[in-house]
Amino acid sequence: MGFARPLGLLVPQFVIFTFLATIFSVINISILAPVMEILFGSKSEREVVSDAAIEIPAFDFSVDYFIDLFYYHLNTYKAEEGIMATLYFVCGVLVTSVLLSNVFRYLSALILERVRINVIENLRNKAFFAITHFDLGYFTEKRKGDIMSRVSSDVLEVESSVVSSLKVLFKEPFLIIGFFTAMFLTSPKLTLYSMILIPLSGGIISYIAKRLKRRARLTQDTLGRISNVIEESLSGMRIIKAFSAKRYITDKFKGEISNYSRHNYRMASRFNLASPISEFLGVFVVCMIILIGGSMVLSEGSSLTGAKFMVFLAFFSQVLTPAKAISNSLTTINRGLASGERIFELMDSQTKINEKPGARDINSFNEAIRFENVTFGYEEKLVLKNINLEIPKGKIIALVGPSGGGKSTLVDLVPRFYDPKSGVITIDGVDLRDCTISGVRGLMGIVTQESILFNDTIFNNIAFGKPDATIEEVKAAAKVAHADIFIEQFDEGYETLIGERGTKLSGGQRQRLSIARAVLKNPPVLILDEATSALDSESEKYVQDAIENIMQNRTAIIIAHRLSTIQNADKIVVIKDGEIIQEGTHATLMKAGGLYKKLIEMQSF
Repeated sequence: MGFARPLGLLVPQFVIFTFLATIFSVINISILAPVMEILFGSKSEREVVSDAAIEIPAFDFSVDYFIDLFYYHLNTYKAEEGIMATLYFVCGVLVTSVLLSNVFRYLSALILERVRINVIENLRNKAFFAITHFDLGYFTEKRKGDIMSRVSSDVLEVESSVVSSLKVLFKEPFLIIGFFTAMFLTSPKLTLYSMILIPLSGGIISYIAKRLKRRARLTQDTLGRISNVIEESLSGMRIIKAFSAKRYITDKFKGEISNYSRHNYRMASRFNLASPISEFLGVFVVCMIILIGGSMVLSEGSSLTGAKFMVFLAFFSQVLTPAKAISNSLTTINRGLASGERIFELMDSQTKINEKPGARDINSFNEAIRFENVTFGYEEKLVLKNINLEIPKGKIIALVGPSGGGKSTLVDLVPRFYDPKSGVITIDGVDLRDCTISGVRGLMGIVTQESILFNDTIFNNIAFGKPDATIEEVKAAAKVAHADIFIEQFDEGYETLIGERGTKLSGGQRQRLSIARAVLKNPPVLILDEATSALDSESEKYVQDAIENIMQNRTAIIIAHRLSTIQNADKIVVIKDGEIIQEGTHATLMKAGGLYKKLIEMQSF
């Protein structure tokens, strides 16, 4: 319920509206007693009604006072106007009471809806915020489909249970208390029997509801795996078709669907059992009340008349409605609780990259980035071992070596996508962990091997890191990246939608947009991870020229498999199996021989 904020005046308004709706709901049935006595009672009963309150009762803040006051006016009206006019009067009061009851019930329902919307809006926002706050290692360990399922389908389950839980907590108890009070005033003895019978049936319903929770958790976990298969299939559809793997992926999907269906059927068998059992128990309890109450009416000297007993049954039937609503809500709530646990598990997960209290906000780069005895690994496997490296300001540092050697991992440590297991990485002599994360990443522009673009316009993709950028700035960045040539060929220019992940563009065009995005940010440090690998020869030449232009007076860290593109670097660092085995300029490394010379010769060949 903490997610329902801001509540403001919603809670007191809801209490008032629910209270008034309950009062008028009780009045609706209470009016039946005089109607039935006037119309269907014996002559003596009708006389009792007419003689019940000759004088106006003295004020007393009690239920009896208001009952006597009503009978006083009823009898006065009856004495002056007659029985038929009294009947019209009572029916008019009944219609007015029903109207007011439903008006207040409608107003309380609107408040419940506002609370529900607040809960779901805040829950989704916080869940998505938690996802964006996690470090990259979290997404390596978790299935994306399961994360998507928690934010979408699990939140929908919570949404349906929120309304049920609000009614169980705040609405139905009001009604039950109100009707039980009216029942007690009608017949205390019969009410006592009712209070013994109802909890017995309620206990059976709650037992079924508890059994639902575990099954609901299994069902939602399975649904997460289904989402994961769908996400992987959509992302890899080209490979699925290229390798004729339709049967394999279809069988995998069928297996998850079958598993989901099995858990869902078992849960449904329990869920659907609640309603018929509650109905049977409800009828059973009603029959017991009729048996007990009927015997009381038929016994000599009983104060319970036939009319009062019928009114009691009417009250009791109204008690069953919120009671049954509570029992049915318990099943929905338990499904929501299972989904809520999965959502809270997501939100409560701790990121491994945390910002220290009072972290230093760094906004400039003046000297160098240094790795001092840095070791890093995923789980138990070490990827980098005792790395010592200096990256001076204004220098171009190239990282080369066999695939899987740790080059990309090394550059991921610079913007604090990960933290080293041991050792220190400093910028201008300050440990990165002592700086704000936004400050560190604000100094860096990153272009990765895979062009990460969004289903938006070309303008918004280039201006992604600088939302306040003007069209002139975006065009200037696109020109530096040689992207302006193809952008101007589109009918809508910079307002062209590029599709999901930029599927409407070629690989070279996507990469040039990524470079334009980095250019617009104008960072002092550039990280280029295979930035030209997806380009054709012509595009590569354009982009390489652009990169050389923007790297002037900047620090650049370049990962490249095409070694011809980094021969002019100030320092080339050769990494193999997580260790630096060579470093120097192109000329010194060629002269020294070793792995770098071997790689150059292989590519030249």
